[in-house]
Amino acid sequence: MAVARALWRGAVCWCPGAGDGSWAVPVCRLKSSVSFLTRPDRPNLAYHKLKGKNPGVVFLPGLNSNMNGHKAIALEEFCKSLGHAYVRFDYTGCGSSDGHLKECTIGKWRKDVLSVLDELTEGPQILVGSSLGGWLMLHAAIARPEKVAALVGVAVAADYVITTFNQLPVEVKKVVEEKGEWKLPTKHNEEGFYCLTYDFIKEAENHCLLASPIPITCPVRLIHGMKDEDVPWHISMQVADHVLSKDVDIILRKAGQHRMKEKDDTKLLVYTVDDLIDKLSHLV
Repeated sequence: MAVARALWRGAVCWCPGAGDGSWAVPVCRLKSSVSFLTRPDRPNLAYHKLKGKNPGVVFLPGLNSNMNGHKAIALEEFCKSLGHAYVRFDYTGCGSSDGHLKECTIGKWRKDVLSVLDELTEGPQILVGSSLGGWLMLHAAIARPEKVAALVGVAVAADYVITTFNQLPVEVKKVVEEKGEWKLPTKHNEEGFYCLTYDFIKEAENHCLLASPIPITCPVRLIHGMKDEDVPWHISMQVADHVLSKDVDIILRKAGQHRMKEKDDTKLLVYTVDDLIDKLSHLV
């Protein structure tokens, strides 16, 4: 395993053909096709799965994202190199999964994560949640403490949709309620906003966590960019303060932005997961 780690860590290389040249982390070139988790009472979920050793790793993408992002693919390649199990998937209404995005809620996506844990994984798992996925990973850890062995959050957006909405002027919130939708500003798509229904916002209120202690006792690692213009880094500080676990580390990247897509950001994420795999393996 040590040799595999050394080989992976040494595989970061200069790619002169990538635009004006950039450092690149190796990305997965697996030829496996998309699989689907069929559920009789809910939409089918698209996923990719690697069989392997425990602890396994499960990646939870962010809002309006999917399982094919840079972080998800880099983690898959890393887990493959070590022979550890790995799952990445799309929430209902996102990516290749069935369902309609406008009908989705935090509660439905929470059930998606639990379905993946229950049906696609065996033994202890490390959950890696990006942005909204970080919020959902907290809920999964609460619901499945026997299955979730550790958490890694990247720009965790716990409660952030609600806290941002509640900061709007009263007259703006009234307009949102009347129109039935809210355009949440973002720099990550051509439209410049994510369109959230008012029903989505009201349902999300049921899943807020930062008003009381969070009953999570497993190791928690929180990575956040201090240049994040979408989810302020102090949200990770609040999560760290509220979880009951004593084994909590916060890693702030001074120049890091929300998506944490730079070479060093990805390396940091992989190394953090690697350290947790090593830690948990020695506990067995």
